[in-house]
Amino acid sequence: MASISAIQHDPVLRMYYKRKVAEGKPKMIALNNVRNKLLARVFSVVKRGTPYVVLHQHVA
Repeated sequence: MASISAIQHDPVLRMYYKRKVAEGKPKMIALNNVRNKLLARVFSVVKRGTPYVVLHQHVA
C-alpha cells in the first residue's frame, strides 16, 4: 500500500513507475521496483540517522 500511495503523491516515484511500465514491465514488477526504492530510502535514513531530504525541491 505504501508503494501505491508513493506513486500517487511522489512525482519522482510516479515517473519511475511510468517509465518501467512503458519499458514493457508488468505493473506488479514495476510496483515492486518502487517498493525497493522506498526501502532503500528508509534504510539510508535509519543508517545515517538524519531526516529524509527531498533533493529536487531544493534545487535553485
